[in-house]
Amino acid sequence: MTTFGLYLSLGIDHIADFAAYDHILFIMALCAVYSLKEWAKVLIMVTAFTLGHTLTLALATLDLIRIPTDLIEFLIPVTIFITGLWNIVQRSNTADVLSQRFKYSIALFFGLIHGLGFSNYLRSLLGSEQDLLLPLFSFNLGLELGQIMIVLAVLLISFLLVNIVGLMRREWNLLLSGAALGVSLILCVERWPL
Repeated sequence: MTTFGLYLSLGIDHIADFAAYDHILFIMALCAVYSLKEWAKVLIMVTAFTLGHTLTLALATLDLIRIPTDLIEFLIPVTIFITGLWNIVQRSNTADVLSQRFKYSIALFFGLIHGLGFSNYLRSLLGSEQDLLLPLFSFNLGLELGQIMIVLAVLLISFLLVNIVGLMRREWNLLLSGAALGVSLILCVERWPL
């Protein structure tokens, strides 16, 4: 397998791994208020998240920034909590342009935090690599593809539950966002930095 293929596969596997459920939970919370026909908005938001993620992942992997791991591990569920809470208090499922830009900015910022969470993992993988650009690029591309798979799965489930089963969109949002809120609160308590 080529270097590109290896790190692409590692990126997909890492994001789709249920051991990384906090990251999956965050993507699910991002999608909670959107329908399948709004896939482009979600894709832009997830890509903004990936850009932030890529920046800090690269900086931390290259050892240009160091932030205590316990702080990052605490901040990751905080981002999930904030996203779930935002979804619940949001008055409407349809977002205006200003609100959408705010969400993209928040997704980018939260991506910065989540990227730091992956840096130790990737740094250990890249230890023997001479050239870091291709592995970093392909790993992040794999993460993006994995996130898109999660987004599509959540949007398809949303479509089925809302359009076929008849669940109200607001109820689906409350269910998914409430679950994200509850799990993230438990993770915040468990990961409280001492």
